[in-house]
Amino acid sequence: MRFVILAAAAALIAFGANAQGIEQTKGDFEDKFRQLDEVLPTPNIYRNAAGEPGHQYWQQKADYDISVELDETARRISATGTVTYQNNSPDTLRYLWLQLDQNIFKSDSLAELSNDFGGLGRRGPATVAPGAEGRNSPPKLSFGELRRQQAFDDNTFGYDIKAVVDGSGAPLSNTIVGTLMRIDLRRPLAPGQSTVFRIDWAYNIVEENAVSARSGYEHFPDDAREGGNDIFLLAQWFPRMIAYSDYEGWHNKEFLGRGEFTLEFGDYEVDITVPNDHIVSSTGVLQNPMQVLTATQRRRLAAARSADSPVFVVTPEEALANESSNPDGTKTWTFKAENVRDFAWASSRKFAWDAQGHKQPGAKYETVMAMSFWPKEGGKLWEKYSTAAVIHTMEVYSRFSFDYPYPAAQSVNGPVGGMEYPMITFNGPRTTLQDDGARTYTMAEKVFLIGVVIHEIGHIYFPMTVNSDERQWTWMDEGLNSFLDSVAGYEWDPDIQWTRSLPRDLVDYMVSEHQVPIMTQSDSVLQLGPNAYGKPSAALHLLRETILGRELFDFAFKEYARRWKFKRPTPADFFRTMEEASGVDLDWFWRGWFYTTDHVDVSLDRVYALRLDTKNPDVDFARRRQEDADKPGKIGVERNAAEGLSIWVDENPDVTDFYDENDIYTPTNVDRNAYNKMLADLEDWERAALERAVKEDKAYYVLEFSNIGGLVTPILLQIDFANGAQENLLIPAEIWRRNPHRVRKLLVYDKGTEITQIVVDPNWETGDADVENNHYPRRIVPSRVEVFKSQTGSSFVRKDIMHDIRQPLKSDDDKESGPAGKPDDEAAEAIDPEARKQ
Repeated sequence: MRFVILAAAAALIAFGANAQGIEQTKGDFEDKFRQLDEVLPTPNIYRNAAGEPGHQYWQQKADYDISVELDETARRISATGTVTYQNNSPDTLRYLWLQLDQNIFKSDSLAELSNDFGGLGRRGPATVAPGAEGRNSPPKLSFGELRRQQAFDDNTFGYDIKAVVDGSGAPLSNTIVGTLMRIDLRRPLAPGQSTVFRIDWAYNIVEENAVSARSGYEHFPDDAREGGNDIFLLAQWFPRMIAYSDYEGWHNKEFLGRGEFTLEFGDYEVDITVPNDHIVSSTGVLQNPMQVLTATQRRRLAAARSADSPVFVVTPEEALANESSNPDGTKTWTFKAENVRDFAWASSRKFAWDAQGHKQPGAKYETVMAMSFWPKEGGKLWEKYSTAAVIHTMEVYSRFSFDYPYPAAQSVNGPVGGMEYPMITFNGPRTTLQDDGARTYTMAEKVFLIGVVIHEIGHIYFPMTVNSDERQWTWMDEGLNSFLDSVAGYEWDPDIQWTRSLPRDLVDYMVSEHQVPIMTQSDSVLQLGPNAYGKPSAALHLLRETILGRELFDFAFKEYARRWKFKRPTPADFFRTMEEASGVDLDWFWRGWFYTTDHVDVSLDRVYALRLDTKNPDVDFARRRQEDADKPGKIGVERNAAEGLSIWVDENPDVTDFYDENDIYTPTNVDRNAYNKMLADLEDWERAALERAVKEDKAYYVLEFSNIGGLVTPILLQIDFANGAQENLLIPAEIWRRNPHRVRKLLVYDKGTEITQIVVDPNWETGDADVENNHYPRRIVPSRVEVFKSQTGSSFVRKDIMHDIRQPLKSDDDKESGPAGKPDDEAAEAIDPEARKQ
């Protein structure tokens, strides 16, 4: 006999009866663990099989020398730029492609003409008014959409290309295709050669709040200065070289607004001419502080390099006074930046400016100037948190990647909610001006500012340094960055309600109908936030905390960042590096999370409590008799006894016989002989194993799981025992490798161990969509909706407590007549001691 049956009789029947249901049936096999190399590009001399740059990796280089002037009154810039393009590819190029991103705002642009009115994924103001009942209801225009249409009617947007000439000044043939421009070279550009050309251009700056751009101006009509003031955020402001790569050639995909940018590294020298009362923040390092800063500002800026907290270069009081000034000329600010993939800047007379040196000993830049620029509308919110969040971001991200790679990191307040460029970011949160002149902010606004600064400064690592293709794979920068910004957020303050980062945050999205795989091209994504930010972040949290563990994950992630610093990775490079550096096959993970819309829903369907059947009738029969006795009694018999009905055999003992004293569980010698023969037929090792098992009399439990959501995942268990003990167990995802639909797991414990409850994913690590089927025995579980409402407290965090605490307490007599009593001045003063000075 080659096996021993491990079951009490009743349990054995149930177990065996369901065995057929767990098997794969013909035609329904699905290999969730199929190797991903069948999908990924074949490794080559440019990108090897380990996920790192190959021995002949190359990338192009584009250097820019630009002079630009801001016409504040006309809200227009005019510029001339010389580009030196180095062909490091093995290919001969006969033409060059450039990006003309401002052309997206032309009325006949592909983005405008292809907009699905009110459709999913549209960037910009809402088109269907709130309350509209889906796409079958009559379409409605929102006020935001009306404003946008009027901005297009009243202005001419897009590039005005005035000249395209070669290095000698001779005109170059060029063709504009929407947001792209092709320049035809006079002579083919051979490998290793460079070419120089110049472009002169101008364009009208869009009002960001009106058209929902990634840059533009914001107007402040109520400022003291006649005509008000503007903040100008300038990005995508110059014709930029389109990337040319080993895997795609020219990345000349039209800019439609959603998919961001794919760019080449290069060196910049930029002269920025603005009204002489403006403060400028920019990519790069200021080259002429003597010409544009006062002696006091230069002294403060120097002191900030070694300060332990932010130092004002321009104080809020000075910025407020400057709002009413009128320029009497211009100043030219000159900035240089080395090895950056883009260049952006901001200009306004409204800016306060603070700075603090961030130390990173041994790095290329041992002191990084962390700086923030904001108008009075930013108030104490910005003064307290912006530069601090910049420094915190660099501290955390550098642990996971590399030293911050540039000499400056800046956060600028303006109309853009959040955008990133090398060394400079645009961030939107602000305070609210109250009737008493105080500026307050909600908890939500505080969280927004800290979170967006961390996120956008984090982008200087990904993709400004690890230079992924944003237009093709948004998740490669947004997803990785959302993962790291949540890590930094929890290290800032774990009690703050950071969102869109953990698997538990993505449940509603992952079970929704309106979704596409993460690997979908940016412009075709239906819900960009959860698809490109939240879901990849959730996946990486699961990978770090549950599947790989922190040590393996952190080593592999840092290796990816190191390999691709100042280079252009693809998804295959990331997937392969994470596997190669961690030593773990993760193809099932990438396939499920990134290439499908499956979700996690593991159900614990049954738990079988098994005992060893020794086959010894003198041992097993008594147990079986007791198991029968422990079953619920027959309802009719119990009611007869309750009614006092007599039993015939009790009243007539003369009719009893042998079978009234013996039952089917009475051992006989036939049973004993069969048992002895079974023992005699066992091999020595089998008999030894049986004898030990009988002696140990362990407790056996079989757990039966079904994969309802389709996404294979580790199974995390919390097991509670009758003695009060608790055990946590991780079953690797590989348990699903032969049957992705249903599996069983055997658990073995010492004699007398009794399990009372088992919970799947007790800490919500995997994002399991249905917690009700995670409990065995089943229990009443609050719905996800109720838990979500009670935990997020959205109405609470959006209450402006800072404002409300200042309000007077009304008496019963004041309910009709208006305010009475006094505000809590002490609390108000503690919140904003400078409030009455503003």
